[in-house]
Amino acid sequence: MTSVNKILQPGKKAYFASDFHLGSPNWEDSRKRENKIVRWLDSISHDCQYLFLVGDLFDFWFEYPHVIPKGFVRFQGKLAELADKGVELHIFTGNHDMWMFGYFEKELGAVLHREPIRLALGNQVILVGHGDGLGPGDRTYKFLKNVFANPLCQWTFGWLHPNIGMWIANKWSGHSRLANHKDEVYKGDNEWLWQYCKEVESHTHHDYYIFGHRHLHLNLEVGDKARYINVGEWYSGSYYIGTDGLELSVNVFESK
Repeated sequence: MTSVNKILQPGKKAYFASDFHLGSPNWEDSRKRENKIVRWLDSISHDCQYLFLVGDLFDFWFEYPHVIPKGFVRFQGKLAELADKGVELHIFTGNHDMWMFGYFEKELGAVLHREPIRLALGNQVILVGHGDGLGPGDRTYKFLKNVFANPLCQWTFGWLHPNIGMWIANKWSGHSRLANHKDEVYKGDNEWLWQYCKEVESHTHHDYYIFGHRHLHLNLEVGDKARYINVGEWYSGSYYIGTDGLELSVNVFESK
């Protein structure tokens, strides 16, 4: 696991959000959500030093050698604006957008993470990642992650004409949880990411465990001195986390 140490300047913060799923379930709803995300990014731009986007920013993303998916220009433009102002962008791949191959690093100077990282930020130590494939269970996503991360599968898909590739992607996205309005249900002690956090905490302490993927906002104790926070998704909610390295808060953007 990669360890990352960051120093916050006085008056600055780090922010975390996840699971925008831009592109789902249709153009109109995605555009409304994109506009809301842009407004949120505007609202934090005055004190944001580090921005951690924790996976599944897009419901589907595949970078061909010379082509990227059409759309989402307002979101990408806002990220470029923040990057140009000196905000350090960290993007985690999720199970829906793991096929990032350098575009955001080149265009935005973003740091790309494919696995969770151990983040030291001020007085806080945070384990942060998308969350797919961690802990017991979640077998479907573990299988899909292995298939989609396979270099041969990626190479084969890359040889498809983009019109064909995006048609397949849109069909696949039509079966996603968001597209079918499937609400996640809290599983109690069987929350597999919570179990993963407890297992890690048993041998390595972190103050916070921040994940996405579950499409459910959770804020749960991990032992006596740690918390597992899932920031949920932005289809029905809009949770995000902000921290100055001393105090961490969970917030909702435009709750009404």
